[in-house]
Amino acid sequence: MGVCTCRPGATVWLTGLPSSGKSTIGNSLAELLRADSRRVEVLDGDENRALLSAGLGFSRADRCVNVQRVGLVAEVLARNGVIAVVPVIAPYADSRAAVRKRHEQSSTPYIEVHVATPLKVCAGRDVKGLYARQLAGEISGLTGVDDPYEPPPAPDLRVDAHLQSTEESAEMVYELLIARGVTRR
Repeated sequence: MGVCTCRPGATVWLTGLPSSGKSTIGNSLAELLRADSRRVEVLDGDENRALLSAGLGFSRADRCVNVQRVGLVAEVLARNGVIAVVPVIAPYADSRAAVRKRHEQSSTPYIEVHVATPLKVCAGRDVKGLYARQLAGEISGLTGVDDPYEPPPAPDLRVDAHLQSTEESAEMVYELLIARGVTRR
């Protein structure tokens, strides 16, 4: 019987405001990891909402349920050698802490990355038109505007994505994964 040469999985949770660059950085990171022959899944927030959490609204309770569902999928993937890249707003600290705890209980690496783009920059990007719709009164409960966003007080990494390129931001996360022994160059 041979020795398993599997490389460890991990969850890389990218949290930040809408239009902060989470998905863009996450997809760029996934490319770097795939170039390293790593198994990677990007669990994008919009796709999760449409499929995994269909039917949930945007109340605090529903947002927490959504984060826990995504966290479970990420932990299962990571525990089985996949690097789960999770660009999800996850606005509440207690929900993110519960996801981290789930990973700790299974001894699965969990890396929280705060994509710390300021609200003004996010609103200027307005990738999905959410800020404009909120300003026009068409929607309410927009994270960071009229619904809270609780920034991580001690993330594993803070990325000021508005001050550097997507590639530089993804490289910072990649370097942290190397330092943590999750991958190598």
